[in-house]
Amino acid sequence: MSSETIGEPSPSVPQKRNNNNNSDSESDVNNDHLIGNVQRVAIVPPNYEGKPKKGHLIFDASFECGNLGRVDYVNDNEYDLFIRPDTCSPRFRCWFLFTVENVKANQRVIFHIVNFSKVKSLYRDGMTPLVKSTSRKRWQRLPTRTVFYYRCPDHRKNYVMSFTFCFDREDDIYQFAYSFPYTYTKLQNYLDDLEQRQLGFVQRRPLVYSVQKRRLDLVTVASPSLLIKGKKKKVVIVTARVHPGETPSSYVCQGFIEFIISDHPIARLLRDHIVFHIVPMLNPDGVFLGNQRCSLLGFDLNRVWHDPSHWAHPEIYGIKTHIMKLNEDPDFEVDFFIDIHAHSTMMNGFMYGNVYDDVNRSEKHTVFPQLLSNNAEDFSINNTTFNRDAFKAGTGRRTLGGCLQESTHCYTLEVSFFSYQTSINSQAIPYTEDLYQQLGRNLARTFVDYYKSINYISWSPSCSIMPRLKEDRIKSRLTRQSTSMPIVNQDEAFLNGETFNLSIDGFIYPQTHNNNDPE
Repeated sequence: MSSETIGEPSPSVPQKRNNNNNSDSESDVNNDHLIGNVQRVAIVPPNYEGKPKKGHLIFDASFECGNLGRVDYVNDNEYDLFIRPDTCSPRFRCWFLFTVENVKANQRVIFHIVNFSKVKSLYRDGMTPLVKSTSRKRWQRLPTRTVFYYRCPDHRKNYVMSFTFCFDREDDIYQFAYSFPYTYTKLQNYLDDLEQRQLGFVQRRPLVYSVQKRRLDLVTVASPSLLIKGKKKKVVIVTARVHPGETPSSYVCQGFIEFIISDHPIARLLRDHIVFHIVPMLNPDGVFLGNQRCSLLGFDLNRVWHDPSHWAHPEIYGIKTHIMKLNEDPDFEVDFFIDIHAHSTMMNGFMYGNVYDDVNRSEKHTVFPQLLSNNAEDFSINNTTFNRDAFKAGTGRRTLGGCLQESTHCYTLEVSFFSYQTSINSQAIPYTEDLYQQLGRNLARTFVDYYKSINYISWSPSCSIMPRLKEDRIKSRLTRQSTSMPIVNQDEAFLNGETFNLSIDGFIYPQTHNNNDPE
């Protein structure tokens, strides 16, 4: 049910703190009511009777990708917020996305998110929540000086993330998020638009349907002449969003798609030689429901690749069956499987690869990450690791690395929820939707370098289409950073005056401290 059809919100009976305890357009969000989230709840003081007044905040998360399970009144300026756990899996609590309305101009508040399931967090390194409003459509990061991450004695000494905020426009609805949202509906709108372009080298079909009957889309990109039966062709498989709260992976994947379908000479060359199979959203139910890690039924779908169930894990069952058929088809040679994720405790982009007993195979397995580090200023080869630990035996990378041909390279591509640092400057550069997509574009470019290195593609580009050296791109990026404002506030909206009043002058809260000491 949408917020418009609910009518007047009923006042919530406030609960005292319990000490035992890109910018999306409106068409990119489905407003069907989701059970478990707050639904336009007005938080009023104790013993208050009557309709909520202006300044009695109304919280809502009953929309696609929304997540906020409970709000406790502490005082007129302070609220405890509880993340709703993943469906059928109370272990995972990290993703949040909710709206606040019925505010007064210049109303100042403190929100405490009190039930994160992980202790380690990028909040220790300066990450902050995102905010936008109905009159300011672009997501902006809150300044670091307004966000505090600390161990709280009022909540069993759990770690709490508190942030201060000043509502400056009474008629706006404000939206707060852990990271840049990317909904199932947004993906469907994007793929629908892609289909309408009627590109001869793009095919889209539902591979399978999820438990709740949502599409698991497979996008195939290749020149039609390459798909002739009986012709040998190399295949690259890219997947994303098996963990629904890892929204940056969707932006990386979209950037990848946008590049390989473009008119860029590198993209045309790739389409003429490589068949790309892309599954942009491996966990559509979890995404729609606003889960962090699990599917509707509470399964971590990146731990069931070794033995997926057609009824409990239809998404993994479908994509694994598809990959194994390609592996057995003499027309196809599966060269790469890359599964895109986002990381909640590390900076930069990096990869996880496999370890093999064959030394020659292991050495070849290190080549692609090295090439990607040459193309992407945000990719860290130092953070890239190769392992075969038992804990990750059920992942796509580990499972497929053990059952596909020895020539197949299987990786997990991780990207930070927050920022990256470069080799020539230690200043952290926060990711934006476009910077995530840029990593996807650079991932696509790297395949040309790889296939040139094994003499599968022969190409001598002109200077006009040669990518800039990595150092030049880094210097260009850093020179565009303004020295007059914090790096977390870098956004075109600031240049246009379309920014929030993020000042906390005169709003001192001595009880809250930023304690980021390590465990």
